[in-house]
Amino acid sequence: MKRTVFTGCATAMITPYTESGIDYETMAALIDRQIQGGVSALVISGTTGEAATLSPEERRSLLRFSIGHTAGRVPVIAGIGGNDTELSLRHARDAEAAGADAVLLSTPYYNKATERGLFQHFTHVADCIGLPVIVYNVPGRTGIACTAELYARLAEHPGICGVKEASGDVSLVSRTIRLCGDALTVWSGNDDQTLPIMALGGHGVISVASNVVPQEMSELCAALLSGDLPGARGLHFRLAPLFDALFCQVNPIPVKTALCLLGLAPLSFRLPLCAMDDPHKARLTDALRELHLI
Repeated sequence: MKRTVFTGCATAMITPYTESGIDYETMAALIDRQIQGGVSALVISGTTGEAATLSPEERRSLLRFSIGHTAGRVPVIAGIGGNDTELSLRHARDAEAAGADAVLLSTPYYNKATERGLFQHFTHVADCIGLPVIVYNVPGRTGIACTAELYARLAEHPGICGVKEASGDVSLVSRTIRLCGDALTVWSGNDDQTLPIMALGGHGVISVASNVVPQEMSELCAALLSGDLPGARGLHFRLAPLFDALFCQVNPIPVKTALCLLGLAPLSFRLPLCAMDDPHKARLTDALRELHLI
């Protein structure tokens, strides 16, 4: 059986900025808060970390800093997604050199790929590095989706350990777990589907919401892993308004706004992302108040 990189809740970390670059002081505080909240792993430079607008040197520096500050307390997973397989491989090699525990590789966007091309995209990177590769299926952003049959082929590769499933298709997750069994770990890529995916046999979630509520998301995963479905259901419904509010505009605009409202990070974006619209911000504020966070 392949090693599972983590079980439970991993946080897809935001990247805080100052006017001159990355805000490392805030990043350190956010990492500490996540670990104190009980999360099982951290994802750096993923979608929530605005990887698309990080320069290559910023990506390397942010990853090195995050691994150094985490200091082995939890695994650190590096986002390496893109639409150029060779560029993703360079990011993967940087991650390996920095001491990351795994990499997260999305389906390519814009130029897309055939299913054969997707297979070669993932296996080429996995062939060339010694880190576990987590496939990231997010068709809402990339315009292309993995199938359960593709997952079954990828699961045969010793370096491909699992998938972050953010398609929203629970039937796809069911087929994947049925076909792949223990050969491919499945994590939810959507906070609001953590419960159904883990109930089917998923091992946890790569979460946006845990930036805001790390303890609660960790408790939700722990309840599901222990078989406490009533307790998990209660937590799910309690957190559901926050899940909805965090995705009422494109991620990571709402989650960065939430962290600012909580006084945990400055409100900073890089174009084309921009400040949250007032009606959506009011909805987010109401969700935070409902949880007594502000």
